[in-house]
Amino acid sequence: MPLSEHEQRMLEQMERALYAEDPKFATALEGSGLRTYTRRRVYQAVAGFLVGIALLMAGMVAQQIWISVVGFLVMLGCAVLAVTGWRKAPRPGEVRSGGSAAPRQARQRRSMMDRIEQRWQRRRDEGR
Repeated sequence: MPLSEHEQRMLEQMERALYAEDPKFATALEGSGLRTYTRRRVYQAVAGFLVGIALLMAGMVAQQIWISVVGFLVMLGCAVLAVTGWRKAPRPGEVRSGGSAAPRQARQRRSMMDRIEQRWQRRRDEGR
């Protein structure tokens, strides 16, 4: 369902305010870096998994158990890599840095959300 004209203006105003308050955070939210990172990681893991299957099958055909074991380990490693890479990927808007910056960023984000909620409530009250 498309947004009304009033809602679109409010959204644009909120976006401008976000860029004015914290441009680094705003660009992190809009960037497709997260999707590119996880997509590339998944493609690499799938390719490695297929190589592992090929090694497993080649070991069975050649009756060389060690090749099959290597293939299985490659498959297992790629599966673990895909899962851990997916879980460790930064969330949208999250900036990976030193340990002390995370609580400060959470406080800034929370205070920004508080201000946005207050503005939203004020606009709702003005409309009545």
